Amino acid sequence: MSDVQEKDKFWIYVAGLVLAVVATVVMIKSGEHDKFESTAKAIAEDPANSAYRK
Repeated sequence: MSDVQEKDKFWIYVAGLVLAVVATVVMIKSGEHDKFESTAKAIAEDPANSAYRK
């Protein structure tokens, strides 16, 4: 019988999960930024026609 123990890959799985979560958050945040650029442009053109008055 072989008494060689298989290497534990727990930390590799944890690191992979963390990287996947970080990549997902970055993709969502960049998508949200692009979505509001047109709104910011419209507010800059006509600030009186905005719910976000300063």
